Amino acid sequence: MMEAVEKAIVRRARLRIGLLVGLTIGGLLLLAGGISYAVLVRGQEAQIQRELAWGTEHGTIAGPPACSWIFRYDGATVRTGANPPPPGFPLHDTLATVAANRTTEITTVARNGTTYHVRTEARGDTVVQAVFDARFQLSDRRHLLLAFSLAAVAGLLAAVLTGVLVGRRAVAPLAEALTRQRRFVADASHELRTPIAQVHTRAQLIARRARNDGAATNLDDLERLIGTTRRLGEIVDDLLLSARLAAAPADREPDPPVDLTALIGTTVAAEGDRAAERQVTLVLDVPGDPLPVPGVESALRRVVGELLANALAHTPAGGRITVTLRAVDNAAEFVIADTGKGFDQADARRIFDRFHRGAGAGDRRFGLGLALLQEVVTSHHGTIEAEGHPGRGARFTVRLPTAGSSATTGRAARIRNLRMWQLGAGT
Repeated sequence: MMEAVEKAIVRRARLRIGLLVGLTIGGLLLLAGGISYAVLVRGQEAQIQRELAWGTEHGTIAGPPACSWIFRYDGATVRTGANPPPPGFPLHDTLATVAANRTTEITTVARNGTTYHVRTEARGDTVVQAVFDARFQLSDRRHLLLAFSLAAVAGLLAAVLTGVLVGRRAVAPLAEALTRQRRFVADASHELRTPIAQVHTRAQLIARRARNDGAATNLDDLERLIGTTRRLGEIVDDLLLSARLAAAPADREPDPPVDLTALIGTTVAAEGDRAAERQVTLVLDVPGDPLPVPGVESALRRVVGELLANALAHTPAGGRITVTLRAVDNAAEFVIADTGKGFDQADARRIFDRFHRGAGAGDRRFGLGLALLQEVVTSHHGTIEAEGHPGRGARFTVRLPTAGSSATTGRAARIRNLRMWQLGAGT
């Protein structure tokens, strides 16, 4: 299933590249054709006007006899050469106007299936009217447009095919490399989980025996070993979840909505003993009714659990952690605020960078951490914000679109396949 989806993504990428290349080359051909056509038309118009000016001055036009005529008007009589004029010429009204005003008029007349350029000019006691039939010029323009249109179509098809071939060569290796990377991360993470879990379990057994036997000499080292294996397991889980989020199938239906009210309630309850052991007050404020959001339950549970664990790790004895959930417009908003060490607000954005450790990180858990949480929230079309003040605590706010809101239409491709990844990975 995953391979079929990835192949479909590669095919779409190739098609997009082909279309972009084709449209670019086609646009360039059209631009070149438009410029050439404009230059041709301008040149023809200028040449026609020169011919007409020569004709009115010298009484003859150098063009083909069937395309040019000279008329002389002396107030009552119109004289022309042996070549019969086209129907409708000369333009008597224009001749009379120029004879009265002694001006020069240049007009264009569309008649008889062609275009005539007319120049009427006063010359001494007479008025001269030169007419030029531009049928051959119009024919040249049509032929040029046809040639460029055919060239543009052929060029567009060739460009699309070339773009597809280029896309295949360019996209396929990249897609294959990304696929192998995701598989490696997922497979490595999955294979590492079992031996890490075994080491962690055996370290716990050894520590328990040391406590029971009263031999506490190496107990501190065992506790550190247990903490290290636990952190390794968390890092492996982070890598596996990150690999799942990187999957991009687009044709799966989204998972059933997740009740945030129940999810947050159970997560907070699970941390109750730990909070009591650390002498930290844990306050939960959630609505009485379910608050469903579309998404993957295990991923959202990881967000809540990680934020809560982070607050517990940085809140000293006697501190307070407040977990609040409420509906705001078309979103669910839950806030985890503590009275712990806090952080500089200038680091509010950088703390979501991968492997970022702020000043005074101390023994904070390294790994993907908050960066992965932001990735999970973003994959659910949500947002996560951090607010902190040194020595006065931190506040994390997560907003997720609720089921049925407009923001949830067109679910993110990653969310649609997270559950399938989990089943495939054996989780």
